[in-house]
Amino acid sequence: DRRWPRLGTDHIRGPTGKTTMGGTEIGVDVTNSAQKIWLTLQALGNIAFAYSYSMVLIEIQDTVKAPPAENKTMRRANLLGVSTTTAFYMLCGCLGYAAFGNAAPGNMLTGFGFYEPFWLIDFANICIVVHLIGAYQLYCQPIYAAVESWAAARWPGSDFVVRQYHPFAGGNFSVSMFKLVWRTAFVAVSTVLAILMPFFNAILGLLGALAFWPLTVYFPVEMYKRQSKVERFSKKWVVLQSLSFTCFAVTAAVTVASVQGITQSLNNYVPFKTKL
Repeated sequence: DRRWPRLGTDHIRGPTGKTTMGGTEIGVDVTNSAQKIWLTLQALGNIAFAYSYSMVLIEIQDTVKAPPAENKTMRRANLLGVSTTTAFYMLCGCLGYAAFGNAAPGNMLTGFGFYEPFWLIDFANICIVVHLIGAYQLYCQPIYAAVESWAAARWPGSDFVVRQYHPFAGGNFSVSMFKLVWRTAFVAVSTVLAILMPFFNAILGLLGALAFWPLTVYFPVEMYKRQSKVERFSKKWVVLQSLSFTCFAVTAAVTVASVQGITQSLNNYVPFKTKL
């Protein structure tokens, strides 16, 4: 249908929802200033979650072949990745608000009251599933490596932990029973917990807050200061410390706001029913 390519622009050009200079939390009716502050901080936590990728940055860099130097390749990859992520966030935020106003939904795929064209919504959801499967595998690798290294050091003589089985004769494919059981249990437990706790935005904000400052700001900044031997109270040291302190303050505020959001959501808690 020729209408579908013009779907977004028609909504923006046509009569849109109510808009205000101060704005409002997407898809949520804000009743007072305090609630607006809490929701704004939770939104910052959601954004922080999207940029908390430093824990897998070293893992990715280890797989990059040289030449060119790994740090140069990763610098370009960082610039491209962050720019792309920021562009998508700005497009969703600005165009969503332009089209729907204060009634812009929290979920752009399911929250705007219609689901046509169905194929486009289904395709977008499939893309999300593919993206999350890959991201889940990538983010879990450091956890897997830490637990498996600890288990191998703790029980070095256990066949269950260290022995590799070859199910196919003559092949290079091997299976560790400990890895099979541990990784399966981890995925099962994390999946059940994810669908058991339906406070999507609040949980996402809390996870983003807890991971953002220590892993994305503090740890890289401290490594850089040690490696570059930055002198205390020098201009660069003051800038780095100010950046770290500011991000810590934001992280602390977002953590409090996310806990408040989870506590508030518990008042009408329904297991296995997602709340955006």
